[in-house]
Parts: sequence; structure tokens; C-alpha cells
Amino acid sequence: MDKKKVLVAMSGGVDSSVSVKLLLDNGYDVSGATMHLYSNDDIGLKKSKTCCSLNDVEDARYVALKLGIDFHVFNFDLEFKKYVIDNFVDTYLAGGTPNPCIECNKHLKFDKFLQRARMLGFDDIATGHYVTKEYDEESDRWLLKRSPDRAKDQSYVLYALTQEQLAHTHFPVGEMNKEIIRSIAVENDLINASKPDSQDICFIPDGDYARFIINNSFEPEHGDIILTDGTKLGEHNGLIHYTVGQRKGIGVSYFEPLYVVEKDSIRNRLILGTKDEIFKTELIAGDVNFIPFDKLTEPLKCTAQTRYHQRDDECVITPLPDGTVHVRFSEPHKAISKGQAVVFYNGEYVIGGGTIL
Repeated sequence: MDKKKVLVAMSGGVDSSVSVKLLLDNGYDVSGATMHLYSNDDIGLKKSKTCCSLNDVEDARYVALKLGIDFHVFNFDLEFKKYVIDNFVDTYLAGGTPNPCIECNKHLKFDKFLQRARMLGFDDIATGHYVTKEYDEESDRWLLKRSPDRAKDQSYVLYALTQEQLAHTHFPVGEMNKEIIRSIAVENDLINASKPDSQDICFIPDGDYARFIINNSFEPEHGDIILTDGTKLGEHNGLIHYTVGQRKGIGVSYFEPLYVVEKDSIRNRLILGTKDEIFKTELIAGDVNFIPFDKLTEPLKCTAQTRYHQRDDECVITPLPDGTVHVRFSEPHKAISKGQAVVFYNGEYVIGGGTIL
């Protein structure tokens, strides 16, 4: 029987590199590929801690050479701009808080990359994500599980995986911790054994979201800063400079701490409230994907989180006629933001998730 052919998505980091080694040790026919998503100069980057930049392509190439596997580079610059960068800018301009890692995984790594791999004759792909999968014979479905290392768990950004994608993806380091992964890299003399972890938003290495958005769109208009009761407190310098839940750097004084409660993009108003007012008990989510089943047909008790690495809280999710889902938390939930993902869990299993509307 022929060995199963697996193409590893090599980011240039240690996790995907060790994934190659583990798959080789388990008898797979392994090759590697890196997605080239942008040029460093395009985002003002000279040397990177990011993924998928030119430096990382070279790091991945060196690892592939060291481990004796074939290596490819897929140019997805146009797709990355369309699905990730443009979405990031548009969501911020509409008053939301985007999550580009989710969009990149959804449209590029587990869609375009998998399609390209299958076209080249590979059976499966593999990534260095900290998650695991499990096949459930009773339901005849693949399930997605959290990493045992909750501090590194990446299931929040993978809720959109389809059954087809799960069936053809391996997560070789999903149950391992970083210390063991780095030790394997050291033992095999891999160039990136001690390479720092990549930043969450690879194309904004300095963290200056506002500058990036202005450079890719236009200078935002100033507007009113108001309390939830309508009292005007001052003027903001563009809604893109603020996030829901923010307390510091707002630029107004008050007799008690104030937080950003909402960004009203229609009226161009920044709405502030007290600490209690940043807690909400419900939300509506759209563009929803479920993993253990195709469709939610009745209310379901589960837990949910609305930020990466946030604690998940108890809730009830209810399907609505228009295909969206209503989420009601048992206790008030902090800083729910339009554009972020809400991800549903049953213990260690991912039920699914969607975009907060």
C-alpha cells in the first residue's frame, strides 16, 4: 500500500516544522509548502516575527532541506488582500473589531491551500495548530477538540472548519506543549528551534491598527464622545482608534472610570459607559458553522467565548428563522464586540461558531 501523501503548511515557525518531523517518523510521504501572503516592504516590515513573510519562506525552505522533503511556495497575495486585509479594514470602518486569523484560516489555509494540495496529488494537509480531531462513528462526523494546553489552544480560530477539511487535515503537535516541540527541533538541528512565536496579526507587526487602516483607506472623521445617556463628553479622532472594552487613552475625564461600550459607525459616535455597562447577556451571530451537526434546530445549552483565550461562559444558543443564532449568557459577559467570533463548546469539543453581528 502506498504511503499517504501529506502537504504540511509550513509557516516558518517551529510548530509546523516539528509537524513535518513527526509525520515523517510516522511513515507519511511528506512535502512542505509556505503561503506567500504579502511582501515585507508592503507592510513596512524589515525583519519579522510574523508568519508567511519572505523571511519565513526562507526559514521553511531551510527546514525542508534539512529534513529532506520537497518544498513549494504558493503565492496567495491577491487572495490574502481580498479575504483578510480588505475584510480587516472594512470591519473596522463599520465599527467592528475583526479577527483576521479566523478569516485567513477559513479562506486560505484550509480552503485555497487544501485545494492546491489536492490538485498536486496530495491526500491530506497538516498544520502546526494546537488542536486535535476525533472521528465519531455514531454520527459519522469528525469532531474538533481543544488542545490539552489551554494556554496555547487555538480552537477559537478554527471553528469554521468543514467536515471535508477536518477529514483531510492532520494536527501533529496538537496534544504537545511548546517545551517538548522546541526540544524536538533542537535535537534535529532545525534553524527555527528557538524562533519566537508569531504575532497574532502578521501584517501589522507594530500593532498600529489605525495607521494601517488609514494607509489602506482614508483618514477617519472626528465625532462625538457621549455617555450611554446621551451626554456629550468630548470629541474622538476616529472610531478606528478605539475598541469595545477599552478604558485608557480615550481622552476624556469623568468622576468614575469609563469604558468604550459601543462604536456607532452610522452616527460616528463613541459611546462610553461604566464598568457594569460593558457587560451584556446576549448577542446575535451570523455566518455560523457547526461541527458535530449540520444545523442547529432547537435551543442548546453549552458554553461560549467571544475573545481569543477568553474563559468560556455558560449560555443557551437558539436558531433564528433567518439563519442567525441568538446567544444568551447565564451571567453578564464582558466586552462583546461586533466583528469578533463567538465560539461554542461542549467541554473540550468545539460545537461551532459565528461572527457577532
